[in-house]
Amino acid sequence: RIPVDGTVIAVLPTEVVVDIGYKSEGHIAKSEFSDEEAASLKPGDRISVYLEEREDAMGNLVLSKEKADRMKVWDSLEALSEKGEVLEGKVISRIKGGMTVDIGLKAFLPGSQIDLRPVRDMDRLVGQPIQVRIIKMNKKRGNIIVSRRVLLEEWRDRRKKLTMESLKEGEVLEGIVKNITDYGAFIDLGGVDGLLHITDMSWGRVSSPQNLMAVGDKINVMVLKHDKETGRVSLGLKQLKSDPWSTVASRYPEGSKVPAKVVSITDYGAFLEIEPGVEGLMHITEMSWNHEVKHPSKIMAVGDTVEAKVLKIDEKNRKISLGLKQLGPNPWDLVEDRYPIGTIVSGKVKSLTDFGVFVGLDEGIDGLIHISDLSWTRHVRHPSEMFKKGQKVEAIVLKIEKERQRLSLGYKQMASDPWETDIPERFQVGQSMKGKVTKVMDFGFFVEIAEGVEGLVHVSEVDLPNGERLDQLFPVGTELQVRIVKVDKGERKIGLSVKGADEGA
Repeated sequence: RIPVDGTVIAVLPTEVVVDIGYKSEGHIAKSEFSDEEAASLKPGDRISVYLEEREDAMGNLVLSKEKADRMKVWDSLEALSEKGEVLEGKVISRIKGGMTVDIGLKAFLPGSQIDLRPVRDMDRLVGQPIQVRIIKMNKKRGNIIVSRRVLLEEWRDRRKKLTMESLKEGEVLEGIVKNITDYGAFIDLGGVDGLLHITDMSWGRVSSPQNLMAVGDKINVMVLKHDKETGRVSLGLKQLKSDPWSTVASRYPEGSKVPAKVVSITDYGAFLEIEPGVEGLMHITEMSWNHEVKHPSKIMAVGDTVEAKVLKIDEKNRKISLGLKQLGPNPWDLVEDRYPIGTIVSGKVKSLTDFGVFVGLDEGIDGLIHISDLSWTRHVRHPSEMFKKGQKVEAIVLKIEKERQRLSLGYKQMASDPWETDIPERFQVGQSMKGKVTKVMDFGFFVEIAEGVEGLVHVSEVDLPNGERLDQLFPVGTELQVRIVKVDKGERKIGLSVKGADEGA
């Protein structure tokens, strides 16, 4: 069945009588006409109607203008749908799963087809005019499904294409912050998203992109790189300002003093911000002349503002070395006056090493007693045999190397050299005496033959039974009779033997 044309015969209070060429007239409820249409309707007017029944109980035709109108609109919408036309509609109400939209007929707009992203508050759309496209029609069921999202996607793609074609490296564009991550932010440039990496946000230190911007902010950015094949766009924000490092050397020359803010502390030093985008490293060794400082946190804390001295600038690698101790006098500049050679000094043992003892004197000055300057007569394998950390000790200044910041001290020099006085007279070759084993080595063992005086029993001067070891036969502390076989004043060595020791007693 299709709509047919008819002629209005009469306009009654509740219905309209229409002749469509059948034996009997047809009747249409007046409610199917709008108030405007009903007011202007008169006999003789031609209208389009739909034949619902050939005869009712009274033998009249049952006609419908509403269905005829609907069929006309349906055919029109079907033609527009086939062409993919954009339709103007009005949101009538919210229903389960979406919205009802009037496009001439009622159509269903699914929630997933409203926008590019899920719409949380659909009620705000009721009564609003919108543009849609028909995506599905079922004449049998009378269903029409429309979409607004397909139009937005097409608009976005067109906009993206235009933006991609017009993008130029180095140009500045306005964009909207779309998303923020730990490593940067994505900026919508108009259908095209570009990545603004955290390292390109500021010449200074950026702990988090959220400290600089928020989603929805409008910002100007520079196009750094545009890959047309992949569609990737790299953006920069700091590039809109001049690089502060380009004039660092002239503004902060080496040797100048600058106020700087501590921004981070590590085990090896602290990073200080001289200005946004310009940071310098103050190594722990440049913080104090006193080498006892074990960690930078003992000197400064994050957030502190300190005065520092510019020691070195490396523009190529964007590095500045800063110093704090250089703002005060260098104690090594005064060391020659305070500790002339031959001066007896007093201090505490700061550390013991295989090669000697470090003694702390005034602030920033350490002296080294080399292991060879510990004793005239003892064979010292390690300084711990004579000293403990923290022990107070007196020594004499032997040598000053100001440039290398070295102060050599002597402990044995506090007493006269017994090799120049009584040792050659007290100890003669062939003399036999009692002693005590102090150290056992692979090549022999040392024996103390007088207080502070040791001699070596070489392994060749021992009748060692097969399978026996020196440390088994002569353990430390063993008392035994030895015979002097050598007294070498030049090398300051006394050679001993256990062979024939009892004979010379």
